[in-house]
Amino acid sequence: MAVVWKNTINGDLYEVRNAGKTLRLYTNGVFHTQYNPEQPLTGHVWDLLMLPAFFYPQHKIKRVLVLGVGGGAVIQMLRHFVKPDVIVGVELNPVHLTIARHFFNLKGEGLYLYQDDAVNWIKNYKGEKFDLIIEDLFTEKYGEPVSVVDANGVWFNQLLKNLSKEGAIVRNFIDLQELKTCAALKTKTMNKRFDSIFQLTTKFNENFVGVFVRLKVTGQQLRKRLMETPGLNPALKTSRLRYQLRSLK
Repeated sequence: MAVVWKNTINGDLYEVRNAGKTLRLYTNGVFHTQYNPEQPLTGHVWDLLMLPAFFYPQHKIKRVLVLGVGGGAVIQMLRHFVKPDVIVGVELNPVHLTIARHFFNLKGEGLYLYQDDAVNWIKNYKGEKFDLIIEDLFTEKYGEPVSVVDANGVWFNQLLKNLSKEGAIVRNFIDLQELKTCAALKTKTMNKRFDSIFQLTTKFNENFVGVFVRLKVTGQQLRKRLMETPGLNPALKTSRLRYQLRSLK
């Protein structure tokens, strides 16, 4: 894999590498984003962050909030497969946003990117609510990714405050233990706020993606809509989409 661009800024090493038409973003050695304009699916955890949009009928997801943009892999997939009217992305690292715009083509109508602390941003947000909130907030410690914010009741309440009545929260968890101890599973009052809860995994990543939905949905509905969507049919041998879904409620 060749290095396309490399720079150390404020002590952090940023690299954009390519293999053919696939670009990857690394920060301090941690893999943040993959993008190929001819192959929207990444084969990694970002695919899982996009999938819950298909618990809903086509065009139901009109407004999406992405907390933790990185290079924008999930945003590119949302634009390609889901086509919401509005995507808002919040990213603390200004270098990531510059790289996302320059190398990963993260620009265009209906996309609004903000350089800000996501926790403060959503706490102070007063605008229209979102149908889907994707939380992918990580930093690096000793070369390994770590979650930025605890998935406790305070954080879930902040997210719910900005979520539509039938919307969904999707969060990237570092491991199963972090998912199991989140407020939506551990606290009865928070658990009651969601009609459906799932975990999504893939054999290519150790991450666990939690899906918290404010209406009753099923894995059969998800699979049916994926099979009906060009480029996402998991039943095809040629499909890059591979996932395991487990109901937690």
